[in-house]
Amino acid sequence: MKTDAENSNEVRSAATVKLPTTLPEILRKREALKKELQQQENLLPVRIAMLGGSTTSELRKMLELFLLADGIQPAFYESGYNRYRDDVLFESPELWEFKPDIVFFHTTWRNVSQFPELLEDEARVEQRVEAEMARFTGVWEKVQSELGALILQNNFDLPNLRLLGNLEAVQSFGRVNFLMRLNAEFAHYARSHSHLLISDIHYLAAEMGLDNWAGSHYWYNFHMAISPAATLALARNLAGMVQAVYGRSRKCLVLDLDNTLWGGVIGDDGVQNLLLGRDHPLGEAYLDFQHYVKDLKRRGILLAVCSKNEAENAREGFLHPDSILKLDDFSAFKANWNAKPENIREIAAELNIGLDSMVFVDDNPAERALVSDQLPEVAVPDIGADVAGYAKAIDRERYFELTKLVADDLSRSDFYSSNATRAAAEASFADYGEFLSSLDMSAEIGPFMPVYLERITQLINKTNQFNLTTRRYTSAEVQSMAGDPGWVTLYGRLADCFGDNGLVSVIAGRVEDKILEVDLWLMSCRVFKREMEFAMFDALVERCQALGIHKIVGVFVPSKKNAIVSGFYASLGFQSAGSKDNGETRWEYAVPQCYTPKNRYILRSASALMAVANA
Repeated sequence: MKTDAENSNEVRSAATVKLPTTLPEILRKREALKKELQQQENLLPVRIAMLGGSTTSELRKMLELFLLADGIQPAFYESGYNRYRDDVLFESPELWEFKPDIVFFHTTWRNVSQFPELLEDEARVEQRVEAEMARFTGVWEKVQSELGALILQNNFDLPNLRLLGNLEAVQSFGRVNFLMRLNAEFAHYARSHSHLLISDIHYLAAEMGLDNWAGSHYWYNFHMAISPAATLALARNLAGMVQAVYGRSRKCLVLDLDNTLWGGVIGDDGVQNLLLGRDHPLGEAYLDFQHYVKDLKRRGILLAVCSKNEAENAREGFLHPDSILKLDDFSAFKANWNAKPENIREIAAELNIGLDSMVFVDDNPAERALVSDQLPEVAVPDIGADVAGYAKAIDRERYFELTKLVADDLSRSDFYSSNATRAAAEASFADYGEFLSSLDMSAEIGPFMPVYLERITQLINKTNQFNLTTRRYTSAEVQSMAGDPGWVTLYGRLADCFGDNGLVSVIAGRVEDKILEVDLWLMSCRVFKREMEFAMFDALVERCQALGIHKIVGVFVPSKKNAIVSGFYASLGFQSAGSKDNGETRWEYAVPQCYTPKNRYILRSASALMAVANA
């Protein structure tokens, strides 16, 4: 079986072309870079409609470059100037024919229809907030209902002039106060509507400074609401969001140790002489960087060590009394004198993740250059020489962007640690079946439930190996699927004596004339070889029997990563029903009246059995 690590270049092949880091260099080389990036293979096609409250041509060009560099081939629809509402409300034929996957509304504070009057009372200001929200929700809901596209919407930046001075932020009729209230309403709407994601330009503008974010010169001459430098920042931000939508955010941070997580060289200086803690300016900076790394781990990012060091010395560094990071925070630990590209490959194989899921951080520019050259799929930020800037260098690249945070994300590191424990336990058994029995596995399998929809969407868009079709769906599409009686849906959670693996498997298919065609069947690599796929098939057959479905049709669509399941349907007893030139195959299974379960080692909970039967 090939691991994600062995196949990783086939997911983000375009990453072999590195973008310049400065705006002048990007602008100078943009066309040549675009041509080179477009020659890459395996680019993911995505259709994006850009509906602007200001001109969007420069933003489109910059976003295209970032997406190509991230392995995505965008096709664009671009509205005319300030026609962001008209194109939707009056159903522009070109937009409707374009059939976008994503609709991006590029609006700013200049697109507020009417600000409050001076001394206007609170009740009237509230009416204006409601009216402004109605203007936006009207187009959002029409996009969702008519086009079925995911929506990316800017919140509001602030104007760089304050008529009322500091009162702008206090009085309800102040523009700053009014815009902040609108931002809060946008966020509230997005929390309860999964088809809307907020592009936080309020933060981006604060990060750059309002004078750098938007200059009057660009507005009056080109009707550009933001500057070229701001356009670069927004394009990077949007590219990170699109990556997250399609499950391509990175999920593992690989760290050097000496002068990266602490000041000094552990092998020479010893634990007692490391710079780490509040009693030294540089030590405090390293401490804050460790806090940032720890926070990434808490929100689900895997941590790994890749250090040129003696292993015993490297581990001692985490015994420093001020160290925030501890050894058990790391899912993989490589401290030796091997070349770092070699160690990173081993980490990827050990965790069974792709190289394109990894970010490598090292204070040594020579090591960064070596990894970047030999492992182009690995992201290698230029963190500079000052530890005070390490976190910002990582954060600005949006490597770990996410569209939703779900409970399973917070447990990801524990999942991988438990897998290491299981692997050690497996080695003590001569018979694999005895090992599976010893795990005391239990599964919760049932139709899609609202509480799991975000995790289901996440799994659909991230899973590559055990994935029969590799089709991707947005949150809104998964939600629609869950509520449609014409679909059969199943999720699967798996737990054992070592812990909970979380939600790890999904099946979904359409029913027509008592025939179920499986559109999605996927499973996390965390539970390979546990027979969870058999437990899911048993539940699927039971569901078909309850619905009077007499045939299951399975489709296998080959990709560069799913060869492991090319014979899966045959192994379940499906019969071949033809193939296409692209390698796609169809399989059929006659649902029997009496069925013998294939799963031997997993106990399904009574509540899950009842949920499947009553769905």
